[in-house]
Amino acid sequence: MAEKLEQLEQHLEQFIENTRQMGIIVSDFQPQGQPVLNQKIHAMITGMQEIDRCKGQLQDVQVPLEVFEYIDQGRNPQLYTKDCMEKSLAKNEQVKGKIDALKKFRSQLILELDKVFPEEIAKYKAAREMVKEEHS
Repeated sequence: MAEKLEQLEQHLEQFIENTRQMGIIVSDFQPQGQPVLNQKIHAMITGMQEIDRCKGQLQDVQVPLEVFEYIDQGRNPQLYTKDCMEKSLAKNEQVKGKIDALKKFRSQLILELDKVFPEEIAKYKAAREMVKEEHS
């Protein structure tokens, strides 16, 4: 798959370069430059055909719609990955904080229940130890 993507990338880069060169030729067009312009037009047609051939090999690639939104906004699509990682890390920290708070609450709850129901908490702790030993 990576090889196919690299091949497509090379074709796209060549197409972009041909487009750039054709823009230069057209912006300062001289009649004697017609053969060079024709050559660039044919190179672009060939490039489009090569890109079209690549599309059949890459049909199973899925791109999130947000990536296209980044491109439409003129942003680097690689920023999408960075933003997703940052959001994921932030959510991970948030969930970790909730887990830590629940662990503290559980510990405090057991301490307070132990004061009021010492026998029941002793049975609970013994049952928890048995479960831990079975899973070890």
